Amino acid sequence: MQEQHDVVVIGGGQAGLAMSSVLQQRGREHVVLERRRIGERWRTERWDSLRFQFPNWSLQLPGYTYRGNDPDGFAHYSEILRLLEDYAASTGAPVREHTEVRSLAGHTTGQGFQVSLVEGSLHARRIVVATGPFQLPRIPRLAHDIPPSVLQIDPTGYRCPEALPSGGVLVVGSGASGCQIAEELLHAGRSVYLSLSRHRRAPRRFRGKDVYWWLEALGRFAQTIESFPARQYPPSTVVTGVNGGHDVNARQLALDGVKVLGRIIGADGGNLAVQDNANQVLDEADKAYADFLSAARQFVSNGIEADLAEEEPQEPLPPITVEEVRSLGLTKGGINTIIWATGYAHDFDWVRIPVFDDRGRPLQQHGVTPIPGLYFLGLHWMHTFKSGLLSGVGADAEFLANHMD
Repeated sequence: MQEQHDVVVIGGGQAGLAMSSVLQQRGREHVVLERRRIGERWRTERWDSLRFQFPNWSLQLPGYTYRGNDPDGFAHYSEILRLLEDYAASTGAPVREHTEVRSLAGHTTGQGFQVSLVEGSLHARRIVVATGPFQLPRIPRLAHDIPPSVLQIDPTGYRCPEALPSGGVLVVGSGASGCQIAEELLHAGRSVYLSLSRHRRAPRRFRGKDVYWWLEALGRFAQTIESFPARQYPPSTVVTGVNGGHDVNARQLALDGVKVLGRIIGADGGNLAVQDNANQVLDEADKAYADFLSAARQFVSNGIEADLAEEEPQEPLPPITVEEVRSLGLTKGGINTIIWATGYAHDFDWVRIPVFDDRGRPLQQHGVTPIPGLYFLGLHWMHTFKSGLLSGVGADAEFLANHMD
């Protein structure tokens, strides 16, 4: 007889463990399937110096809040891994590690779902797909036109400056990963080129409060994906927890010696075509920063929160306009490494159920799909910005559990 379960949760990261905790609280039978080990991406896809981008006090999961002695610090990624391991043990999550799901389909009986494994299969009444917010590094096709002598990796394969070939490094993408890696390489004495992508800037701290506190206070975390036209969410806000946490500004990186340029749009051997939009991207990021400060000051003027420090005067950066370039020669620039920090795509080829749009995105609202009993959890901007954060998966898990009842 085929093994059967009420709920099968696919993925043993923070989303899957949060879902398990909520299901246990409700006495609902389930199993969590993890293809490798609990928190695998925190084990094998993080660079050496990476720290959590929000303060420790924001670390939350169902039944867990941070109780350490450094609430305003920023945890090293290895601490997040230990948190997940300890959380799984303390909640008694029924996780089956080294259990890879080959495919998910409707069950042959027409009732529930068939979960095909490397060895055997399961029958489930309900499925929660919780395989992580960032699944498959998105590498542009033009990467195939770059000489094989140039090492090409993405942030999941980067570890430290010393592990890269000698010479210059081109970092493509100015989200949190791209900016942090570019900054680290610069401080290591490397020649660094940074190809900008659209992003938003915000202060690491304002009036004594971290940006996470402000995002909550200003209602940014409560804004849903449905509030954006065609469900197109805004660019990422760039922050870092390295060295106690500080502002990230591509203009400052340019002043410090990073060669900042526009978007890479083509490749012909060792020559890259570059869009002359660097200053436009920088201006948009500056506007996001100014809008954030304006909203925060309006919040203060409304007298909603009195427990704030005095606003400290900010020393403006010297005026800087990036020199726009239309091309970049890899050999001429001494560039031997390219790091594609160009975002992530979904990896759902194994789901054999018609529940995706023409761009491969799950058709879902707050994790609930049109297919009865099939749910998603932990996706980036699945419902709100917090949906993809460790501190947000618990609320979404509660919502899904309520929908199952």
